[in-house]
Amino acid sequence: MTKPDPTAIIRIARESGAEVTPAPLDLGHRVRELRKERGWTLEQAAVQAGLARSTLSKIENGQMSPTYDALKKLALGLSISVPQLFTPPSNTQVNGRMAFTRSGEGQAHATATYEHELLASQLRAKQMLPYRARVRARSVEEFDGWVRHDGEEFLYVLTGTIRLYTEFYEPQDMRRGDSAYYDATMGHNVISTSEEDALILWVTSLV
Repeated sequence: MTKPDPTAIIRIARESGAEVTPAPLDLGHRVRELRKERGWTLEQAAVQAGLARSTLSKIENGQMSPTYDALKKLALGLSISVPQLFTPPSNTQVNGRMAFTRSGEGQAHATATYEHELLASQLRAKQMLPYRARVRARSVEEFDGWVRHDGEEFLYVLTGTIRLYTEFYEPQDMRRGDSAYYDATMGHNVISTSEEDALILWVTSLV
């Protein structure tokens, strides 16, 4: 059997009947790159895509041309669109991804002062880290010094009232609907000033 030319232009027939002709690309190499970007084994990627491990292996090694149904499964498993299988992004960021987290289904991570619920935790190589936090601290003395880290940070109060302490500014009392955007390398701490634990949304940049 003649091995298919991996650099041949592949025409993708959409369900609507329209066609797109991407630039020449080695599909198997592209799929392998996307899999390795996510740190997945061949078995893990096959499970994500709903394909047999042997099928995915043959695709990566250029031993078979996948059907459009298989391409859709691959794209869904990799959290990208079908055309992106054939068109590498211009930078290392994987575009076209989406994560959906239902209320209460985030990844829990508790500390002495906060109860974090990480959102969109299934996505790798994110440029933002979104999470909900239940603020348990009632005094800055409960913290072991300032919290500081790389990037910028956005804070939005969901319920209750809080006091935002920062290294270079006066403390800010905040209530539901209030927000703050600040340099996260600047020391910062948050305490709840309401009777109940306050709930806030934090988004931290990772670049």
